[in-house]
Amino acid sequence: MTDQKRVYNFAAGPSTLPLEVLKTAQAQMLNYKGSGMSVMEMSHRSSTYQEIFDETKATLKRLLKIPDNYKILLLHGGATQQFSAIALNLMQTGKADYIVTGSFSGKAAKEAAKFGDVHIAYDGKANNYTHIPTQDELDIREGVDYVHLCENNTIYGTEWNYVPDTKGAPLVADMSSDILSRPVDVSKYGVIYAGAQKNMGIAGLGVVIIREDLIKPHKANIPVLAEYDTMAAKDSMYNTPPAYAIYMAGLVAKWVEDQGGLEEMARRNEKKAKLLQDYLDQSDFYNYPTEVGSRSRMNVAFTTPSKELDAKFVKESIAAGMTNLKGHRLVGGIRASIYNAMTYEGVEYLVNFMKKFEEENK
Repeated sequence: MTDQKRVYNFAAGPSTLPLEVLKTAQAQMLNYKGSGMSVMEMSHRSSTYQEIFDETKATLKRLLKIPDNYKILLLHGGATQQFSAIALNLMQTGKADYIVTGSFSGKAAKEAAKFGDVHIAYDGKANNYTHIPTQDELDIREGVDYVHLCENNTIYGTEWNYVPDTKGAPLVADMSSDILSRPVDVSKYGVIYAGAQKNMGIAGLGVVIIREDLIKPHKANIPVLAEYDTMAAKDSMYNTPPAYAIYMAGLVAKWVEDQGGLEEMARRNEKKAKLLQDYLDQSDFYNYPTEVGSRSRMNVAFTTPSKELDAKFVKESIAAGMTNLKGHRLVGGIRASIYNAMTYEGVEYLVNFMKKFEEENK
């Protein structure tokens, strides 16, 4: 374990945070940079908070190399709030295609269907969402308002490794669980959105990166907090934003930058994932069903030979100083979420535990 009996936290979200970020937040908790108050207590209209807000956006812009013709919105409601906001803002003709590769892309499609004609361009349910479709498997229509996908699927442990051709339609991507984990060509997307609590901060914040030409005058009958044009015009300050979550996202983004940026995060994440995945591939005890080529670097889902052993694994992992390795309730089994903030030593500790558990339970 790491610092003062901290556990290795493999949670899918809210997830582990960099220790350096937590220590900075701790040091600034009661008195932020001589202001005499916590960030939690500040007026979001104050000059001190405005500096926090502006620096958070600036750091994200530098890290992701966001082009000047994109807006960054820092909004309430995480990613789920955007399931409806995207449809309400982007459905100009009323048609959109959704690529369903897991639970959250399915939920996004279901929400969007309340507001227009949603066509499922691919559904991975038949293969239990263990596969990311090839371009040839996508049934994308001509002339839709946008095409939606989820870049990384936390429950099933799959991740896109290419940007699909959308026949000219803007690509909308939910990057909640792999944002800031590797370089991204933002110009290939119309909208990127993410809940912060998996790989860039704490719960409550939704980050939306949207190409300016997609910000249209809002329809008359949509909720004001879903109006992209209003939120862009007010710089996400129409009402009190999720102020502390924005501050934490800024600390995490600065930590990523200080570590060497997205290229360094990608190198570390590949190394961590390879350690765990290589062990699973050579084991005849654990079952790792996700297809090679579709595997996530962020979430690794696997099972032991029985549900009873799965439960025993989880119980003994807790006693060994780890937590949140129980698989999602929809699929059971075991899941290790190894986001940016999970150290290589943490994954190594898990693999050593897995080896011991295999030896004792074969």
